[in-house]
Amino acid sequence: MNSKIKEAVKLLDQGGLVAFPTETVYGLGADATNDTATASIYEKKGRPSFNPLIAHVDSTAMASKYVQITPVAQKLMDTFWPGPLTLVLKRKTDCTVSLLASAGLDTLAVRCPNNPIALELIRAFGKPIVAPSANKSGRISPTTPEHIIQDYGDEAPFILDGGACQVGVESTVLLCDEDKVAVLRYGGLPIEDIESLIGPVIRPERDEDAPHSPGQIKSHYAPHLPLRMNAAKASQGEALLGFGHSPAATLNLSPTGDLKQAAANLFSMMHQLDCDKYTGIAVMPIPMRGLGYAINDRLKRASQPREK
Repeated sequence: MNSKIKEAVKLLDQGGLVAFPTETVYGLGADATNDTATASIYEKKGRPSFNPLIAHVDSTAMASKYVQITPVAQKLMDTFWPGPLTLVLKRKTDCTVSLLASAGLDTLAVRCPNNPIALELIRAFGKPIVAPSANKSGRISPTTPEHIIQDYGDEAPFILDGGACQVGVESTVLLCDEDKVAVLRYGGLPIEDIESLIGPVIRPERDEDAPHSPGQIKSHYAPHLPLRMNAAKASQGEALLGFGHSPAATLNLSPTGDLKQAAANLFSMMHQLDCDKYTGIAVMPIPMRGLGYAINDRLKRASQPREK
């Protein structure tokens, strides 16, 4: 165990917060079994208390101590864990994860991240680490340590530096109820991959007043500047975030039209364009297939009027 991991584990044991890398985005972690530590995440982020958190585990075996794993959930775990897939499952009656993490629901979101630093941290700690993205609530999710420092300044938490995140958008979230599966959030694992394994999944309307999943608040992932989707070109003063062939783009998510590359670049490029050089951000159309669902979901939330 290296010294940084040891320091992080000590902080978690003391009820402190640790920012750590995953393959999707950086998380702001706390001891999932400590109510006070979990509450400090909400306080640090300025996060609405009704928005559930994800408990990060190192294996299916660890998850099975806290949630009821259905047959379809087991199949999904066996195939896609570790990876960018979060499963919302019924809490066990003796589940010791803070009820704050479930935001009053009888379910718990669990995920096994595909990142060596995250897995080493969880294994060294020996318990689930509850962690939303390591940004202030409603702001752009961080994919590098620098993004966290930009958001918090001198109040930045302890950070385990793992460089840039590979996937770049949050995990796909599925609600698994017996043998039924419903999409709660599009993310880093394409729905097509999931459906090729278990068949069609349900895509219900969102309940934004009482979300079952992180990332279900309407105005979310928001830059300071106004953001405009499906733009053919930038208006006067706007930056143009391109996709595919676009010589006029200020920055381009993927010049070759690769959705995986676009997802990995999304938050980082939004951070770069969210500055006083521009009056707004115009984003070119992103196709609705594969990771395009997740990208468009983030952009739609970023474009909404800010919640007061």
